[in-house]
Amino acid sequence: MLEVQEIHVAYGQVNVLYGISLSVKSGEILCLLGRNGAGKTTIMKSIMGLLPLTSGTITLNGTAISTLPAHEIPRMRIGYVPQGRRLFPELTVSENIEVGLMTCQEDKATRDWVLEIFPRLRERLTQVAGTLSGGEQQMLATARALCLRPQVLLLDEPTEGLQPSVIEQIRQVIVRMKQEGVVVLLVEQRVDAILSIADQVSFIENGRNVETTDAASLRDDPDKLKRYLGV
Repeated sequence: MLEVQEIHVAYGQVNVLYGISLSVKSGEILCLLGRNGAGKTTIMKSIMGLLPLTSGTITLNGTAISTLPAHEIPRMRIGYVPQGRRLFPELTVSENIEVGLMTCQEDKATRDWVLEIFPRLRERLTQVAGTLSGGEQQMLATARALCLRPQVLLLDEPTEGLQPSVIEQIRQVIVRMKQEGVVVLLVEQRVDAILSIADQVSFIENGRNVETTDAASLRDDPDKLKRYLGV
């Protein structure tokens, strides 16, 4: 279980998160929804240790991770697919995958597992990552995170700018991770793409989580989407 408990975060002197609390169980998908600038990406970066907490704690299965340096967080098998993908564009597809494998000392079996999930990448192994299409780059960024054999997977806007066929493929990967017992925390603006697979939805507004609800009730009450998102 991933637990975020009353975290406060600032950029310099400017506070941006005010007491955010979240809890996601193994085999559960929690989606963060909110307008641009609400603090969703900041939550992700805080979990990954990229932004220090001014107060609060983050724990994984009861072990505090918020005191760890950022480079240790992935070694806890927490995979992160950031907005914008952040690949090594000058490296090949194979080399980007190898970087992911090295983090937790995973082997060829994990490499084969990842390429089975994304067979198109097997066809592109020698291609430089920066020359891939947007959809292929998103596949590679997700594959690199899966190379950790994650127990937690964080995805920030994974379907942004993608064509429907690729969106569906990413969506199916998320469902597969849920079925394999992975904790999934997802930031997504495409409400239609996630409501059918999410277990919980937490609305973030001005650095606070104003409401957390199960996705099924949200599907039955779309007025909440209009209230919090204006859609």
